[in-house]
Amino acid sequence: MGAQDHSSAVSKMKNQKFRKLDVWNKAMEFIEEIYIFTNKFPKEELYGLTSQIRRAATSIALNIAEGSGANSDPEFNRFLTMALRSNYELMCGLEIVNRLRYCSTDEKEVFLIKSDELSAMLFGLKKKLIADS
Repeated sequence: MGAQDHSSAVSKMKNQKFRKLDVWNKAMEFIEEIYIFTNKFPKEELYGLTSQIRRAATSIALNIAEGSGANSDPEFNRFLTMALRSNYELMCGLEIVNRLRYCSTDEKEVFLIKSDELSAMLFGLKKKLIADS
């Protein structure tokens, strides 16, 4: 690898600062758990609730990553707000699947606790961005 290639690789890694964020890593773990959880949903929900819940979970991490590459803290904050909204969408989806009896109340509660933890971490990062601005 030449000096220019190395410099380019280092520059790319700096642009991936989201990988170091605890909230992003927690969101990535959450996605894995959601995918495993939704595998047991009825097959007729594959393009319905299964897809919707998976997309909401994935959107949390995607918005954190996209926002971390923003040009300003206010812009990053906007993406964190979108991540929070996706988390709320996921929470609602969990309530729906519980009411449809695709999961137990205990299972739903475990995921809601994890979702609340993600919300708290997102709010904490938003607060830090505002304080640093």
